[in-house]
Amino acid sequence: MHLKLHDSETTELLGRAAASALQKAGAVCPILFQGPLGSGKTTLVRALVESLPGGENAEVSSPSFNVYNIYPTRPEVIHYDLYRLEGSPVDSSYHEFLDEGRSLLLVEWAEFIPQAEWPDEWLLFRWVPCDEGRHVEISYCGASAKRFYDELRLLVEHIRQ
Repeated sequence: MHLKLHDSETTELLGRAAASALQKAGAVCPILFQGPLGSGKTTLVRALVESLPGGENAEVSSPSFNVYNIYPTRPEVIHYDLYRLEGSPVDSSYHEFLDEGRSLLLVEWAEFIPQAEWPDEWLLFRWVPCDEGRHVEISYCGASAKRFYDELRLLVEHIRQ
């Protein structure tokens, strides 16, 4: 799926749609984000987290200095920002949270995780260069991720380009 995000409001709309799709699909799979600095990854994460049940109590910020933040949502969100880890191994907590399978992992800068360490199932938001606004490609791997993707596709028809 390819989407044109004209501004931060459109990015927030996509984040809210992702939260709704997650709840409708009833499937929790890691969501990976790839893209250059300032592309809108954290803006999308903030809108997604704040739109989940309990999100009104979450203070979403980029966890660059903590590596990850935990938000009191349903499902609980573990928000990783791997920007500072370029070339370094992923924190062991990443694998622990991945294995437990109850929390929703949101991973910014997923390009810094070797492909062999990616989860078995995932939804990927990848920002690619374009002349105006932002262009994001959304792809998936696995049955749970496909249910999530299919619900999201239905919810974002009006932003598709």
